[in-house]
Amino acid sequence: MELVVLSDNRKLDESLESEHGLCIYLETEHYKCLLDTGASDKFIGNADKMGIELTDVDYVFISHGHADHIGGLPAFLELNKKAKIVLSKHAINQKFFSKRNGLHLISLDIDFTPFADRFIFVETEIVFKNEIRVFSAKGHNYLLPKANATLYKGIEDDLELDDFNHELVITFGTENLVVYTGCAHKGLLNILDSISLFPSKQIKTVIGGFHLLDCKTGQEYETEKEIEEIAIELKKKYPHTNFITGHCTGEKVFQELKEQLEMQLTHFYTGYSTNI
Repeated sequence: MELVVLSDNRKLDESLESEHGLCIYLETEHYKCLLDTGASDKFIGNADKMGIELTDVDYVFISHGHADHIGGLPAFLELNKKAKIVLSKHAINQKFFSKRNGLHLISLDIDFTPFADRFIFVETEIVFKNEIRVFSAKGHNYLLPKANATLYKGIEDDLELDDFNHELVITFGTENLVVYTGCAHKGLLNILDSISLFPSKQIKTVIGGFHLLDCKTGQEYETEKEIEEIAIELKKKYPHTNFITGHCTGEKVFQELKEQLEMQLTHFYTGYSTNI
């Protein structure tokens, strides 16, 4: 399995474009997928520079309805004429807002009706090709990320906290799983708990954002102690799992997690690639 990050907040190669968004290309001998589509069409130019042919993609899996993960979908639909788009119906029938740095819209106002035959909506769970599982995480033993408190849905004059009924988790494999978390708004440990309900399956790799943000003046999230506790729990429950993160995982948070997880934790960026 090959994984290539086509869009992320960071980059090391100046020839590529970065943005506040996430898009990952995944390829096996059986299928080619996109995991989210970033905030814009930048992932398309990056894919071209890295020799990845997006017209061959078979599936696009949208983790949730925020614009930094679905914003590039209109451009992809015009480019690729065959891929099925897999997502929650709630990802496109609600409006989402953030109050971080002032109230602003973080969803798309796009009519996807012309592409309706290409959309597959997930209610609770769907399995593709017997090795791709898409589901809504049900674990609730751990606290949700504190930054969720800045995220809302509804209409501007009648907002409610986002309950993330539009968030999906995607796993690949039959026994040794690769898990895509999107932004892990339901909490990384809760998501992994949901997968652990199937004891025959081992979590080999977890990739995606963890929605653990760095604290700033006027923006307080998880404390250093709380991040340490999360890392200790991850290491205790998943000692043989590799964690690959970026996007909505803060730089300071990453270093705090790294102190506990050590070689189990890797930072991704636009242009990052790995074979699993």
